[in-house]
Amino acid sequence: MDLARVARYAATAVTDEQREAAVLAPVITREDNPYLLFTKRADHLGEHPGQMSFPGGGREPSDEDLTATALREANEEIGLDPETADVIGRLDDIRTVTEYAVRPFVARVPDREYVPDEREVAEVAVLSVAELTDPANYDSERRDHPHYGEIRLHFFRVDDYVVWGATGRILAQLLELTTDWRVPDEPDRVVDPDADFPV
Repeated sequence: MDLARVARYAATAVTDEQREAAVLAPVITREDNPYLLFTKRADHLGEHPGQMSFPGGGREPSDEDLTATALREANEEIGLDPETADVIGRLDDIRTVTEYAVRPFVARVPDREYVPDEREVAEVAVLSVAELTDPANYDSERRDHPHYGEIRLHFFRVDDYVVWGATGRILAQLLELTTDWRVPDEPDRVVDPDADFPV
């Protein structure tokens, strides 16, 4: 992964949503190979239960800025010491179906055991970038969204984990920016707006 491209990237901002949030995409180096850390959201949560995500959440009034939001949430969810996170830069803000503007930050973090906060996180998963960029582990679909029109959904399948939704959109941009992987020109399928999600 060429993380210098993240540092140089001029990210776009979303400023017209009612609520702000931030996530941290933690990059771990393990035996000279890059990995990304994800959380599996607890099944009892009201929004996106059981889904794979990057550590993060809504901005609190006490947060100085959205970088502070991402680091605070990562500390709360997986016990990441903010002092040990080297924030490199950020990706484009995205809109979510829950009407948040989400700002993704990318950071190098130490390779150690991270303990999930069981109130929010069921599991911490560290996935290899080599496997995430393996074409055999990726598929996508196109569908109409009631708020955003035509959208492309990305599905990254590694071991028993499936990264999709907003996190899949963030991951696709991160991988295109820092590796040779590219989103294929055409989706694997086009589905009706009310079709079940193939997870």
